[in-house]
Amino acid sequence: MSDCGCEFEVSNQAEKKTLWILLLVNGAMFLVEGSIGLLAQSAGLLADSLDMLADASVYGISLWAVGKANSAKAKAATWSGIAQIALGLGVAIEVLRRFFLGSEPISLLMISIGSLALIANIFCLVLLSKHRKGEVHLRASWIFSKNDVIANTGVILSGILVMVLNNRIPDLVIGAIITVVVIRGGISILEEARREKSLS
Repeated sequence: MSDCGCEFEVSNQAEKKTLWILLLVNGAMFLVEGSIGLLAQSAGLLADSLDMLADASVYGISLWAVGKANSAKAKAATWSGIAQIALGLGVAIEVLRRFFLGSEPISLLMISIGSLALIANIFCLVLLSKHRKGEVHLRASWIFSKNDVIANTGVILSGILVMVLNNRIPDLVIGAIITVVVIRGGISILEEARREKSLS
């Protein structure tokens, strides 16, 4: 068997390709959900767009970590977790602001854009499925995408409830739930990174 290291190069290139696609998908969905979320006055869509931004930043950090030592990958995962928690706190502030200042969410936009985001994140999960047992920075990416599918489903359900009940509270509730999901995901990633550091 050759010691050229070719198999590692192929693996690194596959990781980079996957992460670039994830970065582009999440960056595009951040712009779409953020702009439509403002138009729709939806705390849920805005929260989900910030979650997409957190993911895009994580994929950028993970791209930097590809091919580097395990300690660098653990460090990348740590920064990913910190970024996720910080943006989760930003979501919490936005939900509170809308709770006190009021909003009139547009349910049809919530449902349609939430569905588009769900399709995008299922696509991301499929891409990541072969890497979910891989190194720590890719396991972090898997956690993010799983959380996103949950959040997208919540946005769609809250849009339906806003329509049926003619009430903004479901939108605020899903915004708060996404906050918890985002922060818990960040904590999980920090724990993964800590375990990786203890093994290296």
